[in-house]
Amino acid sequence: MACRISELVIDVADPEQLAAFWSEVLGYVELDREEDGSIEIGPPDAGFGGPQPTLVLSPSSAPRTGKLRLHIDVNATDRDQDAELERLLALGARPVDVGQTGGESWHVLADPEGNEFCLLHTRLQPL
Repeated sequence: MACRISELVIDVADPEQLAAFWSEVLGYVELDREEDGSIEIGPPDAGFGGPQPTLVLSPSSAPRTGKLRLHIDVNATDRDQDAELERLLALGARPVDVGQTGGESWHVLADPEGNEFCLLHTRLQPL
């Protein structure tokens, strides 16, 4: 028996803002709120334990130092990469230079708090 990822926990300054952003990006909904201010978002029909991991946005006042050791990659499901890039930028993502050469098939972006993520080229089938 192997493990599978059920949740990704991200320390953030503003859980409300990032829950709204990532819910729009991923088509997720709010699943739970904890007394510490953490907000869990996930797929509307499956929630925790479904085929996709949920995101727990946990409040933290600790400043980020250095490069993220883990980042999220996303793929469009209902449009091409260019159209999805436009949508993500309109939601508040911004392009980030992490040393790309310009020949990559993906776009490096940052969420409203500066956490890098990549928009990959391949369109995936929705779950």
